[in-house]
Amino acid sequence: MEKIIISGFADEISPELDKQLQVVRELGMDHISLRSADGKGIAEYTAEEFAEKLLPRLDEAQVKISSMGSPIGKIQIDSEEDFEKQKAQLEEICKMCNMSGCRYIRMFSFYIPKDKNPDDYKDEVIAKLKEFVKIAEKYNVVLLHENEKDIYGDIARRCKVIFDEIPSPYLKAAFDFANFVQCKEDTKECWEMLKKHVVYIHIKDAVYTDNENVLCGTGDGKIEELLKQAICDEGYEGFLTLEPHLVLFDTLASLETEAAENVIKENKAKDGAEGYSMQYHALLDILNRIGLA
Repeated sequence: MEKIIISGFADEISPELDKQLQVVRELGMDHISLRSADGKGIAEYTAEEFAEKLLPRLDEAQVKISSMGSPIGKIQIDSEEDFEKQKAQLEEICKMCNMSGCRYIRMFSFYIPKDKNPDDYKDEVIAKLKEFVKIAEKYNVVLLHENEKDIYGDIARRCKVIFDEIPSPYLKAAFDFANFVQCKEDTKECWEMLKKHVVYIHIKDAVYTDNENVLCGTGDGKIEELLKQAICDEGYEGFLTLEPHLVLFDTLASLETEAAENVIKENKAKDGAEGYSMQYHALLDILNRIGLA
């Protein structure tokens, strides 16, 4: 386990950073993916605000950042105004990474207009991603492309196009089991296609029948099988980042393109802290079964 670090999107615990830090420390964790804090998304902070308001509390709690859970690239491909805004936000987030020792920024490959073929937008997607990568390279930060629903890189084939077209050490993959399930993809086939690009793994599960998110290991993501293969057989090292999606937490509506109730039909825990703990212990059980915990 010394080469595997469990992290998590701690804003699923609470919108308040202090509560996030309290719960993860009580669980024995010392890393989080910082997506939002005190009710504000990480991209809404300036580097100066981060240094003043967030970093001292992280340091005091002895909690490090596994990734900045940014919304970069989670905009319409044809919105030039949003693209320019996000380039400026990415600069600030890169500065936050350099301040905190964080290596990774989670990001996306743009929403495609409804009823349009995403493949027709390849050139525009690649051109804009290259601009993001140039910014990350300037700060020696790695962008993690997440296979989010409804973006260009939502299925493995188009994710592979991105990495083939931009073979950069500053652009790698964050592998999300649930998102592939919700796109009706086979996660085993996705892993085989993308594993050489994967440096970060999200622990989130879902079922094919209605796309609902479920406790990790109980859905169709093949999480246990693929973690065993990745860690035990192929030598994956790095973060396993909890993204439970078991409770309707405050920022979910802004994170999902579909209604929140379509992915979390009912709370599976009494609150965010309990849902986060449930996911953490379910992951530990999986790691124990494959001989790692």
